[in-house]
Amino acid sequence: MNKLLNKSMKAFVLYAGIVLACSIPAYYAIIDFIWKHELKEHNRIVSATTRQNLQALSLSNKELAESITLWNKLHPETQLQPVAALRPDSTYNIYRKNKYIPAKGWDRFQGLVTYFTINGKVLQLTQESNIEESYETIIAIGGITFIFFLILLGGFIFINRRISKQLWQPFYNTLESIASFDLHKQHAIRFENSGTEEFDTLHRYLEKLIAGNVAAYKQQKEFTHNASHELQTPLSIVKFKLDLLHQSKPITDEQSALINDAHQSLSKVTRINKNLLLLAKIENSQFPVKESIHLSDMLENQLSLLEDFLEDKQLQVQKYIAPAIILPGNKVLAEVMLTNLIMNAVRHSRPHDMIILTLGDHRLEISNTGAVPLNREMLFRRFGASTGIGLGLAIVRQICRLHKWQESYRFENGFHVFTIAWSRTSE
Repeated sequence: MNKLLNKSMKAFVLYAGIVLACSIPAYYAIIDFIWKHELKEHNRIVSATTRQNLQALSLSNKELAESITLWNKLHPETQLQPVAALRPDSTYNIYRKNKYIPAKGWDRFQGLVTYFTINGKVLQLTQESNIEESYETIIAIGGITFIFFLILLGGFIFINRRISKQLWQPFYNTLESIASFDLHKQHAIRFENSGTEEFDTLHRYLEKLIAGNVAAYKQQKEFTHNASHELQTPLSIVKFKLDLLHQSKPITDEQSALINDAHQSLSKVTRINKNLLLLAKIENSQFPVKESIHLSDMLENQLSLLEDFLEDKQLQVQKYIAPAIILPGNKVLAEVMLTNLIMNAVRHSRPHDMIILTLGDHRLEISNTGAVPLNREMLFRRFGASTGIGLGLAIVRQICRLHKWQESYRFENGFHVFTIAWSRTSE
């Protein structure tokens, strides 16, 4: 992507280039016109001077003929010769090979033909001037103009960059502050006074927007945290009362079934409450991430602990676990992440299905058999999945964000594939 300053600079340079390109033919046409006009005036002056000087000499016919011959020899660029009658003056342009300097090639000449009488005889005077020098003049002027254009353009770019850098520095400082802002850390953000009205107005609105988001975020977390804590006591009491009721005598089978259903629902609510409390703790950064996680050993241990669940469904497990995979992070959260991912695969697999676990240097993949792909947008959201996944994958996402890992999902060759990836800097 191009920076804003570069976009405006490209427009200026393009405009300047178009103006320069249009100025070249304009320079040529104007200079060539002026040059031809001056040469035409020069030819007229020389012709008028020659005529007046010849008429002032009062030569005889013989002396006039000798003077014409001598003149033509001394001034090859002019031709003086007798003609039958007077005619109007005329001009012409002609290309002629240079007979005195053959290597020079062809030259362009502009000529003036004028008529006058001496001693009753009509003479024709042809005066020519080489206008080839106009090309050299145009090239010289064009070259100088181009050099000054480059100097002007280079200075303009340099000055514009210096001025723009100073003018836009508050904007880049604002971007840096926003990029470093982390909503989970909840630290205050303050923008420095730029002295520019537009930037200061932007800073005020950004501070107001960020403060509102931080406040809403804090309220949400406090509500989740407080609600989870407040629910723990009544849930424990209800569970205790249900156990007492179930142990009381006499009790019918119908009553026992109702108590069991209530107990199952209560267990689900308790599990949700614990997950919400865990999410609140993760978002409050209450877990240190400076421990060494032996991920290979941890994954083997989790499989051993969940072996009963795997056998109950008669699931086929294929594992490809690289040895000695060690990452920095929090061991408790890593165990929760592995448990949630494996249990997610177990719950949503049918008997005799296959689960594949692959652990490499930079990623962990847990795959289970599936029929249709899941909704990626809703998969890792709280209560966003329609398959009953609930908070398990939402917790996985928060654990990955805390460790700066990347969670992802894809459906490939009839398998739901959940991937946790980490970069080299995370190792």
